[in-house]
Amino acid sequence: MAAGTSNYWEDLRKQARQLENELDLKLVSFSKLCTSHSHSSGRDGRRDRLSSDTTPLLNGSSQDRMFETMAVEIEQLLARLTGVNDKMAEYTNSAGVPSLNAALMHTLQRHRDILQDYTHEFHKTKANFLAIRERENLMGSVRKDIESYKSGSGVNNRRTELFLKEHDHLRNSDRLIEETISIAMATKENMTSQRGMLKSIQSRMNTLANRFPAVNSLIQRINLRKRRDSLILGGIVGVCTILLLLYAFH
Repeated sequence: MAAGTSNYWEDLRKQARQLENELDLKLVSFSKLCTSHSHSSGRDGRRDRLSSDTTPLLNGSSQDRMFETMAVEIEQLLARLTGVNDKMAEYTNSAGVPSLNAALMHTLQRHRDILQDYTHEFHKTKANFLAIRERENLMGSVRKDIESYKSGSGVNNRRTELFLKEHDHLRNSDRLIEETISIAMATKENMTSQRGMLKSIQSRMNTLANRFPAVNSLIQRINLRKRRDSLILGGIVGVCTILLLLYAFH
C-alpha cells in the first residue's frame, strides 16, 4: 500500500515538473513575443511620425492571433498544473505516514510557489501587451483625427484663398468702374461748359453775320467744322468709355 501511494506521489511530482517545464518554455516565448511587439511598435511609431502615415501602429493580425493562441495554451497549462497541485494537496492530507508529511508539505509548497510565480508572470506579461495594444490603437485613432483635421483645414484654406482672390478682383473692378464713371462725369461737365461757351460765341457770330452778310458764309463753315469736331470728340470719348468698361468687367 505504501509503495502504491509512493508511486502515485511520484507520478504527481513528475506531472508537475513536466508542466512546469512546458510553462517555463511557453512563458519565455510569450515574453519574447510581447517584447518584440513593443520594440517594433516604437520603430513603427517613429516611422509614422516621419512619414505622417495614418496606418495604426499595431501591424499584425497574425501577431494578435499568435498572442491569443499562446495565452490560451498557457492558461490551459496553468489550469492543469493547478489540478496536479490540488491532487498533491489531497494526497498530503490523506497520507498515512506522519513522518513524511513535513517533507511532502515542503515539496507541495515549492510547487505552489512555482505555480504562483508562473501565474503572476503570465498575467503581468499579458497586461503589458494589452496596454501596449490599447495605446497603439488610441494613438492610431488620434493620428487619423489629426490627419483628417489637417486635410479639412487644407481644403478650407484653399477655399478661403479663392474667396479672398475673388473679393480682391471684385474690389479692383469696383474701383475701375468708379474711376470710369468719374472720368465720364468730368468729361460731361467739360463738354457742357464748352457747349455753353460755343453757344455764346455762336450767338455773337450770328449777330455779326446779320450785320455783315459776307461773314455769314464763314460762320457756316466754322459751324460745320465745329460740329464735325464735336462728333469726333464724342466718338473718342464713347470708345474710351466702352474700352474701360470692358477691361473692368473682364
